[in-house]
Amino acid sequence: MTLNIHTIHFDADVALLAHVNKKIAKLENHHDQIMKVDVFLKLDNVVHQIKDKIAEIRLTVPKHELFVKQSTKSFEESFDLALESMMIQIKKVKEKHAV
Repeated sequence: MTLNIHTIHFDADVALLAHVNKKIAKLENHHDQIMKVDVFLKLDNVVHQIKDKIAEIRLTVPKHELFVKQSTKSFEESFDLALESMMIQIKKVKEKHAV
């Protein structure tokens, strides 16, 4: 599995990158044929004082590309919510192919 983490409009600290790496590693327990994972961490509303933190995950498995996007006030929360949604999508794809 190839993991790419893209940070847009900011530089991520080591703790955030470690959090993402640790959680993404758990995806392999849910699907053994994950080929590629792209994680995009973005700042939205850069002009305003309050900035929304957006986490997007694009995951590639054979014959499918899955995508989720979440936005909250912290990157960790956005990423965790996106990861939960991704796990649900992975389970659905796996169930379809098991039948």
